[in-house]
Amino acid sequence: MTARVVITGLGVVSPIGIGVSAFWKAALSGRSGISAIDSFDPFPMDGYRSKIAGQIRDFSPELHIGSQHGDRVDRYAQFALAASREAIADASLRIEQEAPHRVGVIVGAGMGGMVMGEREITQLYQSQKPHRVHPNFIPVITLNSASGIVAMASGAKGPNLTISTACSSSAHALGQALQCIRTGQADVVIAVGADASITPLVFAGFCSLRALSSKFNDQPERASRPFDLARDGFVMGEGAGALIVESLAHAKKRKARIYAELSGYAATSEAYHMVIPREDGEEVATTMKLALKAADVSPSEVDYINAHATSTSIGDAVEAKAIRILFKNRADKIAISATKSLVGHTLGAAGAIGAIATTLAIQSGHIHPTANYDDPDPACRLGGISRSPQERKIRAALLNAFGFGSNNAAVVLKQFKA
Repeated sequence: MTARVVITGLGVVSPIGIGVSAFWKAALSGRSGISAIDSFDPFPMDGYRSKIAGQIRDFSPELHIGSQHGDRVDRYAQFALAASREAIADASLRIEQEAPHRVGVIVGAGMGGMVMGEREITQLYQSQKPHRVHPNFIPVITLNSASGIVAMASGAKGPNLTISTACSSSAHALGQALQCIRTGQADVVIAVGADASITPLVFAGFCSLRALSSKFNDQPERASRPFDLARDGFVMGEGAGALIVESLAHAKKRKARIYAELSGYAATSEAYHMVIPREDGEEVATTMKLALKAADVSPSEVDYINAHATSTSIGDAVEAKAIRILFKNRADKIAISATKSLVGHTLGAAGAIGAIATTLAIQSGHIHPTANYDDPDPACRLGGISRSPQERKIRAALLNAFGFGSNNAAVVLKQFKA
C-alpha cells in the first residue's frame, strides 16, 4: 500500500510578506508586491528595458536568521533558511527528538548564489587580485549551499538534495520529497524553494531575452498580469517557500496538525525548445494527467489549479489550452489563480510559494485573486479566473510549474481526510 504523505508546516519569505500570516493576508487582499528597482549600484536603471521587480525590501538577516548564518551565505540561502525555520516551528517539529537520519532536506533553486557570484567576479576583474576573492566564494555560490545550510542549522542528517530545473525547481523538490518518503528514505523532508537573482547580470540577461514586462515601468503593480490581453512578459521576483512534508503515520505519531495531503507528482520533458513550450498544449496536459493518475485522483475531483501563469504571451495561452484539453467541459468550472500576479516570478522558489498558496486555499476554503485580470485574453479565457477572492471547498488541487529546457512538473494536493 502506498504511504500517505501530508504537509504539516509552512514558511515563506515573499515580496508581499515575510511569514505565512502576512503573506496570506496580502494574497487574499490581492496586494501587489511589484515595485520599481531604484538602481543596480553603482549604475542606474537607464540601460534596462524592464525596471521593476518583486523585491523583498524589509528582510534583515540578523533578525530572521541571526548573524552567524547571515554573514556566511548568499541572499537566496538566507531566504531559504528563514522560510525553513518558520516551517519547522509551524509544524512543531523538534528535530533533536527525531532520528536525524530520517529527516531530509530537498531544495529547489534556479540560479543559486548570484548576489555574491556577480559581486566577486566584478571585483576580480576590476582589481586583478585573485588572492582577494572571498574565501567562501565556492561553497557560497554552489547551488546546494542552501540545502547544506538548512541541514546544518536544523540538524537534519537524511537525504540532502538540490533540484535545479529553472522555474519548476521547487515543484520538483516537493515531488521528490513525496517520493523520498514513499520509498522509505525519510520520515520527514524539509522541502524548500529559493532564489534571489535580482542582480545586474541576471536581470540584464532576462531583458536581452525579451522575457520581462517593460510596458508598465511607470505602474509596477500593474505589470504582472497573467491571462490578460495586455500582458507583455513576466516580472522577476525573489523569495523562498518551505513546506514540512512527512508520512501520515509519522505525523499522527507526534500528533501534528495537518494542512493538506500531498498525493501525486509528475515530471516530464517536452524535448522541444529551451524557452518556448509546445503551442498545442498537449505536453502540459499530459503532465497534469500523469500527476492526477499518480494521485489516484480523477479530473472530475479537481476544484482548483494554482497555475504556472507567468504573464508571458505564449506560456499563459498554452497552459490555458492544456487545461481545456484535460478537463474538457469542466475547464470553466475549476477555480484558477496565479500567485505570480502578486509576487512576480520567483524562479526556483515559484513552485514552493505556489504550493503554500495552494495548501492554504485547501485548508481555509479561500482562493486568492489573480491581480490585473482586467481584459481577459480570448486565447486563454477560463471561467474560474477571478480578480476577486473566491470561496470554494477544495477536494483536490493541481500545482503547475514549467521551466526552461522543456521541463514540466505538476503536483497534486488534496483535502486531508483521516
